[in-house]
Amino acid sequence: MEWWQILLIVLGSLILLLLLSIIFYKQFFKRFWDIVLSFLAITVFSPLIIVLMIIGAIAMRGNPFFVQKRPGKKDKYGKEKLFYLIKFRTMSNLKDENGNLLPDNKRLNVYGKFLRSTSLDELPEAFNIFIGNMSIIGPRPQLVRDMVFMSEEQRCRHDVRPGLSGLAQVNGRNNITWEQKFEYDLKYINNISLFGDIGLIIKTVFKAFVKRDDIVRAGTSSDLDFGDWLLQEGKVDKETYNSCQLEAKNIIGV
Repeated sequence: MEWWQILLIVLGSLILLLLLSIIFYKQFFKRFWDIVLSFLAITVFSPLIIVLMIIGAIAMRGNPFFVQKRPGKKDKYGKEKLFYLIKFRTMSNLKDENGNLLPDNKRLNVYGKFLRSTSLDELPEAFNIFIGNMSIIGPRPQLVRDMVFMSEEQRCRHDVRPGLSGLAQVNGRNNITWEQKFEYDLKYINNISLFGDIGLIIKTVFKAFVKRDDIVRAGTSSDLDFGDWLLQEGKVDKETYNSCQLEAKNIIGV
């Protein structure tokens, strides 16, 4: 077989793959590309992951990973399936003389600030994407104690896999209200497309490494839990607030 024939076959295969990805993206190829790209990311960044694991174990005086249950995509019965989100730890477990964790600003050390400023704390989420708990693009996985305060419409965000980044993240992230976040989430799940996700990936990279002035990282005083925000805004009463917090603890199994 001549070289040009091989080239035509390769180009034809790529064009066919692109066309199929466009037509059947939401049904099949979104997950296909999640697997391919997350595997490539794990392979390429594995030396960096190992280095950060070692440095993190020293800087955090122990486990370098932050692992937490988060609500994922709904199962066939319409119930959110919990999964363990994994990130690099950015805050230590320093406690006071009574055994209580110190305030966030005292547990956030120089290394943790570096991870947040570079978004390297998110790197282990590539494993969440590879095994199918998350997607590259989708609504960011919120806390269970946020989920229990959502309306039925807002919980439609869990009709798809949560994402490493999403429409809300490139439109203000934590610099917008909770209600605006959920509006962006619902807008995304109603308009999923290959080129839409490619555009969001490009915007995410730009936000992460170029324009960071509208980003407030989770764990700061300006990033209230959804329930706390609703209570502060007078959108729920104290009784409802306490009831939902108890429901969240029961779901997690605390």
